[in-house]
Amino acid sequence: MHPRGADYLVDRRCTDFPSSNHLPPQSRAGDHNGRVAEYILRKLVPKNLGPKKPVVTFQAHDGPVYSMVSTDRHLLSAGDGEVKAWLWAEILKKGCKELWQRQPPYRTSLEVPEINALLLVPKENSLILAGGDCQLHTMDLETGTFTRALRGHTDYVHCLALRERSPEVLSGGEDGAVRLWDLRTAKEVQTIEVCKHEECSRPHNGRWIGCLATDSDWMVCGGGPALTLWHLRSSTPTTIFPIRAPQKHVTFYQDLILSAGQGLCVNQWQLSGELKAQVPGSSLGLLSLSLNQQPAAPECKVLTDTGNSCRMDVFTNLGYRAFPLSF
Repeated sequence: MHPRGADYLVDRRCTDFPSSNHLPPQSRAGDHNGRVAEYILRKLVPKNLGPKKPVVTFQAHDGPVYSMVSTDRHLLSAGDGEVKAWLWAEILKKGCKELWQRQPPYRTSLEVPEINALLLVPKENSLILAGGDCQLHTMDLETGTFTRALRGHTDYVHCLALRERSPEVLSGGEDGAVRLWDLRTAKEVQTIEVCKHEECSRPHNGRWIGCLATDSDWMVCGGGPALTLWHLRSSTPTTIFPIRAPQKHVTFYQDLILSAGQGLCVNQWQLSGELKAQVPGSSLGLLSLSLNQQPAAPECKVLTDTGNSCRMDVFTNLGYRAFPLSF
């Protein structure tokens, strides 16, 4: 089984509020002790010497923070069996209290599985949660109610990705499958069992899918199997990226694919499979990448990485690490 070892993770937020409640571009991280730390990017990026400390740290969960996402008004964080919401207007105040807490309808009251992934579906104003109970749960963000459960995985779900135009969601997990779900019908419409394709399979690393991302008709995924670019309509692997280490996070960026996992480096790939660059980070194992691409604050367009370390790296361009953040 794929060990999580998720000590730290990073989520990115950069929203321009048109009213007097405008908040500066921010970055945050959650750790294995359940804490969330907040950083003001605009104050950090011009001053790139030495590690930068958070402006505020608060206790979000009793156990690890596994995933975080942001809306215009809220930070949403997930832990063992629960998701919580925090108001941005209150987060920078000391003694910040959660706005609400929700727990998906699990099969028994004793079941408290970790929630490994959160995914916002803006057009539906909903949130998708997935994790240790092998299901995807959809929550209406306006009412706070859980509206459906998507069942098909036979083991932990590790990662989610949204195809907004469809609307469809992709999920990958410990069972080695990437499943494509139609959110209109709540039905599974496609399954890709990655390890059944010999060119992708790496039995010595296992079957688990630990990362995935999508861009229109294309998907990239990895973990135990090789990091691979797929054409979704034909369920065909088109590019096998030549990296041995299991990858824990992957994302499309312009005409590149960025990935990170076991090892120090953030990898930059051409779609053809050519390795364009490797930029070292601070952690021996990287678990999360986050891109801030919002036009509202061009001086804060940065990439961050984090992993099994109390430091998070900030890249003001993809070519070098500018400075670290200290938890």
